[in-house]
Amino acid sequence: MKAAFITLGCKVNQYETQAMQTLLRERGHTIVPFAPGADAYIINTCSVTSTGDKKSRNAVRRARKMGPEAVIAVCGCYSQLEPDAVESLGADLIGGSSDRGGFISGLERAVEDRTTGRVLDEPLKRKGFELLPPGGVDGRTRALLKVEDGCTNFCTYCVIPYARGPVRSLPLPQAAEQTRQLCASGYKEIVITGIEIASYGRDLPEKTSPAELFSAVCTAAGNVRIRLGSLEPRVVDREFCEVLSRCSNLCDHFHLSLQSGCDDTLRRMGRKYGTERFFRSVELLREYFPGCAITTDLITGFPGESDGEFSLTMEFIRRCRFSAMHVFPYSERRGTKAAAMGDRVPIRVREERASAASAAAEEMRADYLSQQVGKVLPVLFEAPDGGFSRGHAPNYTLIMAPGEVHGTVCPTRITGSDGMTLTGEILS
Repeated sequence: MKAAFITLGCKVNQYETQAMQTLLRERGHTIVPFAPGADAYIINTCSVTSTGDKKSRNAVRRARKMGPEAVIAVCGCYSQLEPDAVESLGADLIGGSSDRGGFISGLERAVEDRTTGRVLDEPLKRKGFELLPPGGVDGRTRALLKVEDGCTNFCTYCVIPYARGPVRSLPLPQAAEQTRQLCASGYKEIVITGIEIASYGRDLPEKTSPAELFSAVCTAAGNVRIRLGSLEPRVVDREFCEVLSRCSNLCDHFHLSLQSGCDDTLRRMGRKYGTERFFRSVELLREYFPGCAITTDLITGFPGESDGEFSLTMEFIRRCRFSAMHVFPYSERRGTKAAAMGDRVPIRVREERASAASAAAEEMRADYLSQQVGKVLPVLFEAPDGGFSRGHAPNYTLIMAPGEVHGTVCPTRITGSDGMTLTGEILS
């Protein structure tokens, strides 16, 4: 079988795509580009926003157009939540956000004898972590290590708990072993990911904390650097920072999920922290990791967000001095509490506020980048780019340097910034 993949959404989806590709290769199949000529097209979908839904539907239509006689197999959060809609698009096999092995077996049957059907379960009844083969999504440079699945926060705007189910964690010994396997395979950086990694361990008998996990993974990785995925700010306390500050291979980049800088808006969102608790996390990280990069997500135009509330958000993000931000206008998600809330903000206003917040984010990014000029940073160069090499420092700033290297970490003197990208000189 020649199988072509397209992946939408988060790093967990990327991880699960590479795991499915590994499973197919182990069974003797070939992974080909997402282009005409494949026997099967696999679309790993996203449903975190309405834009994710739309992109997922468009990818299914595109696949069917490229392969009229091919098997179209759809998995991920969108197909988990909207299987009937996916079927109406002409999908042959519909999977969800679990049982990737069963989905791959169903794919093989579908290609062999055109068997159609669904490989779905009830997410809220899931138990146990699905162990999948670890691997990379970026050549042999960077790998993803999925340590957790599911979420029980039930934020009022989010459908992901209904698509992914409760928290399930990869036991610490297996996380350490998979880390060692990735290091032995030659990866230079491992990104710890999950749906809500701050909840890691709460389902395990030994109640392993996220800090214990991160410390164990850093130890297992040796000299290979470890990057953390998105964190809830309430997990960041002094003990957390003290443990992680002893990890010499931990990247000094922390992504704290904010969503709003107004306490009233946060309460309506169902978030479990206020702005002062969030800011305390920011202060602690900067105390223990001087010069670290702190990035975040922001939603604008949530139901009931007044001009005054948005002004508070703008003041707060500037107070935090983020090095980068992902800004999204609020998107209604059917089945969530927020979708039933009144006092909706007009879409035009949501987008205007997103533009304003993005402009502030660009200013803060430029300021952070200017602070890097003159420093020598260890840069993991991932790809050549027209006579230059492109890579990331531990703080996740993007660096372009003359010369062509790939898959190596090089000390690089930062010589300039254009407000979006750093330029540098490779020292060795």
